[in-house]
Amino acid sequence: MSDEFRRNLLGPEPTLLPAEEDVLARLAAGDEAVDLAAVHPTSSLLWAILADEAYAEGRTIESYAYARTGYHRGLDALRRNGWRGTGPVPYSHEGNRGFLRALYALGRAARSIAEVDEAQRIATFLNDSDPLATAAIEAALELFLRARRLRLRLVLHHPP
Repeated sequence: MSDEFRRNLLGPEPTLLPAEEDVLARLAAGDEAVDLAAVHPTSSLLWAILADEAYAEGRTIESYAYARTGYHRGLDALRRNGWRGTGPVPYSHEGNRGFLRALYALGRAARSIAEVDEAQRIATFLNDSDPLATAAIEAALELFLRARRLRLRLVLHHPP
């Protein structure tokens, strides 16, 4: 049995997007996603962060728009990296997380505005990409929101 035949039986290889080293370094250094998005507009991660921030502040329509931008930027990146519209996009690979977070955020916002069909399509797409992604993203979001609340408390109690 040939290797090609085995690959076809197993389905497409996972798509692995390049890590966004500069974006991650700038975020770690304290730069704000809104400022970085102007410099790195193709970063799904930055659009996903903006979507999460807007959603946490009750700005659902803005969250939807940010998430949709991140989703489309991610689709472009996936296609540039050999994705053919199907196949695994594992969350465990750092470079894929921005796209998957944007996809999750788009589904969340779609549900919030009663865009039921879109929310279901996105849930299916996310599960098909990586069945473990939703749980991993929700756990990461919980940490993100805790850190955000802590930062807000620090600013309120110890203004600059």
